[in-house]
Amino acid sequence: MFTGLVSDVGRVEKHIRSQDGLRLRISTSYDVRTISNGASIACAGVCLTVVETGAGNNQGWFEVEAVPETLALSTLGDIEQGDTINLERPLKMGDELGGHAVLGHVDGVAEIISRRSDGGSVRFGFQAPGGLGRFIAAKGSVTLDGTSLTVTDVDGAQFGVAIIPHTLEVTTWGKRKAGDRVNLEIDVLARYMQRLVETSASGDPI
Repeated sequence: MFTGLVSDVGRVEKHIRSQDGLRLRISTSYDVRTISNGASIACAGVCLTVVETGAGNNQGWFEVEAVPETLALSTLGDIEQGDTINLERPLKMGDELGGHAVLGHVDGVAEIISRRSDGGSVRFGFQAPGGLGRFIAAKGSVTLDGTSLTVTDVDGAQFGVAIIPHTLEVTTWGKRKAGDRVNLEIDVLARYMQRLVETSASGDPI
């Protein structure tokens, strides 16, 4: 599990696509000696399994693989060599839960429809995909490209967030613009509440 607090911005050094999916090599400031094969790292909000680590050019790197289903539900299929990517290592027992509970299971891809400055912060507007808009509520939480954010407003399938200067500086959000696509994970609590409501309405035992 993750918290949505990005702890590093990596760079895609290798991008290898095959019929089995995609393999990425990502450079990182993490101490790769502490990352074992089989460990999980959230890459732009997608929980991926580390398959190899190493060091080079005075910086460590790790490699992850994404299967076709993951590529279909996320923006990882759009990523190119040289792109930067938000990273987060999984929560450990006893760590502070500073964001919200994030699983790294992306539900779909949202599109940025607006960006405007608001003092030192930036307000982004998004279009949620499919039927995911019903899971998003004002003052609730969403995860966008691996970043835990608070929803400021909702209008049907469109919603907004405000991103503070610190987050703009230490994540990829400073470079985001209208038209960009980002990974969206809805709040897991909203997911289960919707399931309970549907089950109750159908008359099935809860």
